[in-house]
Amino acid sequence: MPVLPVIEDSTDELTEIFKDLHANPEIGFTEKRTAQVVAEKLRAYGVDEVHTDIAKTGVVGIIKGKGGGSRRIGLRADMDALPIQELTNLAYASKNDGVMHACGHDGHTTMLLGAAKHLAATRDFDGTAVLIFQPAEEGLGGARGMLAEGLFDKFPCDEVYGMHNSPNGEPGTVGICKGAAMAGASFFDITIQGKGSHAAMPQQSRDPLVVASMLVAQIQTIVARNVAPLDACVFSVTQIHAGSAYNVVPDTATLAGTIRYFKDEVCELAESRLRELCEGIGQAYGVEITVDLRNIFDVLMNNDELSDAYLEAAADIVGKENINDAEEPATGSEDFADMLKVVPGAYCRVGHAGTLPLHNPGFVLDPGILPVGASIMARIVERRMPVGGM
Repeated sequence: MPVLPVIEDSTDELTEIFKDLHANPEIGFTEKRTAQVVAEKLRAYGVDEVHTDIAKTGVVGIIKGKGGGSRRIGLRADMDALPIQELTNLAYASKNDGVMHACGHDGHTTMLLGAAKHLAATRDFDGTAVLIFQPAEEGLGGARGMLAEGLFDKFPCDEVYGMHNSPNGEPGTVGICKGAAMAGASFFDITIQGKGSHAAMPQQSRDPLVVASMLVAQIQTIVARNVAPLDACVFSVTQIHAGSAYNVVPDTATLAGTIRYFKDEVCELAESRLRELCEGIGQAYGVEITVDLRNIFDVLMNNDELSDAYLEAAADIVGKENINDAEEPATGSEDFADMLKVVPGAYCRVGHAGTLPLHNPGFVLDPGILPVGASIMARIVERRMPVGGM
């Protein structure tokens, strides 16, 4: 089975929606225009119910299939962009300075709209499709926000499925990593309160820059000398801020970064060692060091059985030869993991012709992926809730 007919006939429309969303990106929890476009399209497609303003800008659509089946399948797409200056030179490049769809969420939103159009037009399933358009995936807690507002209490689902584009230069390939598929993540901010002085008289200071440099080096030993070699963990310092003049030793310095992990106990170990290092180094250098640690993403766990079901649906669209059921785990993170902690489901990656990495200012999502992703999403609903029962 190729791309589903309703979606194939809507390819030009989907491409225009995608280009419009790409040209008008919005940061998490500010996706008002995007949410308005989504809601208008869902209503135009004949979706039975359209609910807006969930976790500020989230949208949920409800489509009822043929018959009175009680099963409910959720499909989720993210809507937010990143604080990146676009450098693609596309004709439909971002109009919003310093904001870009560098992760392809514009494509994900468009694909779910395509699935919605097909499902509302054909209704060739017995049950209810729940379409979840989520805000603020990029580290701002959009999934947790929707859950806190009762997402699955108001719109219960038996299963839920998500999707992400993969700029691997292999259009039409679909892969899933079963089990722990994407890393959990904590973010940290470290503040070093030292004592400033004239740079020509550093003996009068408690130099926070020296302490910050020491910490950056010592943090690397947390993984190297504490985490078991077969347990994956990434500890990255990504920011250092201090000083404002050539001739002044500053009072303070700050560090920031992230921990990525696949086991909660590994995260707990890494966080504990970070606190201990900061306490010890602070005492050794006579400065005060404070640590702010925040869990941002859970480990994304794909259900084995539902992963197989998702791949079977994908194979209907792209062919079995383009399916991979043994993708490598990714150290990147994804807050769809929070939804999967509440409702079982699976998350797949769909390859496309682009090759520049995600979160790159030159990233380009190949629009050719749009009908493929939309068809896979629609097909999993039809397969899991067939007319006449499973």
